[in-house]
Amino acid sequence: MTWIQVIILGIVEGLSEFLPISSTGHMIIASSIMGINEEAFTKLFEVCIQLGAILSVVALYWRKFFDFSKLDFYLKLITAFIPAAIFGALFSKKIDALLESSLTVGFSFLIGGIVLLFIDKFFKRGTVESDKEISYPKAFSIGCFQVIAMIPGVSRSAATIVGGLQQKLTRKLAAEFSFFLAVPTMMAATAKKLWDFHKQGLTFHDGQLSMLLVGNVVAFIVAFIAIKTFITYVQKHSFRAFGVYRIIAGLAVFALVYAGIIKKEEAHLPIATHESTQLAPAAK
Repeated sequence: MTWIQVIILGIVEGLSEFLPISSTGHMIIASSIMGINEEAFTKLFEVCIQLGAILSVVALYWRKFFDFSKLDFYLKLITAFIPAAIFGALFSKKIDALLESSLTVGFSFLIGGIVLLFIDKFFKRGTVESDKEISYPKAFSIGCFQVIAMIPGVSRSAATIVGGLQQKLTRKLAAEFSFFLAVPTMMAATAKKLWDFHKQGLTFHDGQLSMLLVGNVVAFIVAFIAIKTFITYVQKHSFRAFGVYRIIAGLAVFALVYAGIIKKEEAHLPIATHESTQLAPAAK
């Protein structure tokens, strides 16, 4: 991975993490086009730079995140996080296998785009305007929608926003709760990836730790801007534009596969067995 590729993936992550367009899907396609999708470090990088995007949420909403007098807020986030935590633990290998499929991303883009075209007709104006009004059952239900986003290309943001709308949250609150829920979810995913990396006895070398740092900084800055823009947008506009974009992106994925620019399925390469100079075993 080159420094230019590091910056490109950081921008892609920052732009797509909190918009309903799927960061995972975009990262898979971007790394495939650049020809680095089979590198073990790329797979680690794509997960770990989500931390930078997550920190942008904490920076924007720091008063809420660090108001420890509101225990109820944290408990609701934990409640919403539970379904994904359980599902991820039980089916982690199958989820990893899906991450190798460009066609899965393409179909998910298309289906998700069609849903977003009509989402405003499905759910009328929400009546829940404050996180204090989000009950624990509502939080859990939104968390169940997040499970769907484990399919690459679905979009964690889109799934949880739809879940929020289904639970009568306003569009603004549904988007904000989706952002909040990303914090424990993505932190857990990053921690697991780093733990797996350590457990395999591997270590960073040749500037890879610096690449992770720069990737996180780029993702943080871009996501910070994207979140503020998105919140303003959804209060005035529908989700139709994102639906159109997803459909175009899905068709583009199929075109790239047909042209042979990206593969239908990538070989699943666990970090432990990938013979890549990008990662080196730790000294014994």
